[in-house]
Amino acid sequence: MKKIIAIVLAVALLAVLVPGMALAGKAETGNGCPSGPHYNLNIIGVPKDKAADMTGNKGHRIFVPLGTKDVARSTKIYLLEGDFAVLDANGTDGRAEFQLPNPDPENSGTTEYSVFIRVLGKPGGKIKMVTCATDPLTGEEVCSDYSVVKVRETGKGKQKFENVSKELLYIYALVCTEVDATTGECIAWEYMRVPLFSDLLEDYLWSVDNNGCKLAQLRFYEVPTTVPEP
Repeated sequence: MKKIIAIVLAVALLAVLVPGMALAGKAETGNGCPSGPHYNLNIIGVPKDKAADMTGNKGHRIFVPLGTKDVARSTKIYLLEGDFAVLDANGTDGRAEFQLPNPDPENSGTTEYSVFIRVLGKPGGKIKMVTCATDPLTGEEVCSDYSVVKVRETGKGKQKFENVSKELLYIYALVCTEVDATTGECIAWEYMRVPLFSDLLEDYLWSVDNNGCKLAQLRFYEVPTTVPEP
């Protein structure tokens, strides 16, 4: 009995000393997500454009063009810093707006929250999302080397969530660090990891290509994710 008690106490002590162990113990719920409170965002593919103005719409969904398996339809979801909220739900006109907190203010590589995604609907539907922004020194759009590509798998098995914090909360790309004062052309580049809302870039967005994906579910949890160095 004393041996069992000692083992239990040792495990409890490790959980206190190693926070990640405690997180791992409650992380998996069977669907790939952590347990606990979270913010839901549904990206809904629709075959017809929405005519209504949805600016200020506070639902937990954004409508995007549906596309087909062979022909993608695209839209951009512009990102603003603040509490989680849908600011413009109609992305069928090419532009929607979503508000979310700064995930990594110090660019430490460890997020303050994490985002997970899964796709539902008809098997074979696919969605691609990549994080982009504007380089203020060149005025050009910069997109991350890492993107989310999710396909609705065939069969009746349960679709699991995948952690996509690296892809949707950061940009990994060449960023201009110096321009020629005379010509305005970039003369120095650096490959960087840039978190959302860093001053290094501006006008952050998710570029979305939809190939017949009727529903992509995003969940945001207050648990950390550590992403790789650039």
